[in-house]
Amino acid sequence: MIEVLTTTDSQKLLHQLNTLLEQESRCQPKVCGLRLIESAHDNGLRMTAQLRDFEVKDLLSLTQFFGFDTETFSLAVNLLDRFLSKMKVQPEHLGSVGLSCFYSAVKSIEEERNVPLATDLIRISQYRFTVSDLMRMEKIVLEKVCWKVKATTAFQFLQLYYSLIQENLPFERIQAQQCVELTEGIECLQKHSKINSRDLTFWQELVSKCLIEYSSNKCSKPNVQKLKWIVSGRTAQQLKHSYYRIAHLPTIPEMVP
Repeated sequence: MIEVLTTTDSQKLLHQLNTLLEQESRCQPKVCGLRLIESAHDNGLRMTAQLRDFEVKDLLSLTQFFGFDTETFSLAVNLLDRFLSKMKVQPEHLGSVGLSCFYSAVKSIEEERNVPLATDLIRISQYRFTVSDLMRMEKIVLEKVCWKVKATTAFQFLQLYYSLIQENLPFERIQAQQCVELTEGIECLQKHSKINSRDLTFWQELVSKCLIEYSSNKCSKPNVQKLKWIVSGRTAQQLKHSYYRIAHLPTIPEMVP
């Protein structure tokens, strides 16, 4: 399937895939650092995988609260993991690190007019550190990731894989034939991406387990429609005034008379 792609769109997608595969290793967390986190016991003094997962859930909630792109969330997690795999972060500083990663991702992915003020981001997150604290931590994070904010993420691969499959899977086929061609397509993508069968099976099982847990009633995943953020009346009023001022700035093209 992949070897015989001839359409212009398919060739463009394949070129994008090759680029991502080349860049992938340059923006991945240090495996040895992640293993230390996974093996750490929760004693309140060390970073653990559970604490990291809790912070990721907070980043997801922030992403959904502001209505940001999934790529923003994916990049924020990438920055978080890259930093945690290099630095020994105490649990009490994790919130500052996570919010710094989130802010860097927002400024990198989202349109400038949609980037919240640092003060508003801190209020919504309900942390007690200052804007100066956030800026200082953001600089530390950027230094440790060598100022390489843009990164190849799993979400980008998912988008490309899906697009390639859709581009080369005829809809007029009967269901049985589609299943055969889908399997062939996945095998070709696996071969092209140089993923061995052992690794594919290993990660397939982990993803399947995650999806089962995520779809269960016991999962506390954020719900876009039901997501609520508890803030004080004073904070809500301050946010309202902040965004009112931004919306009426004369520098915004659509607001210029």
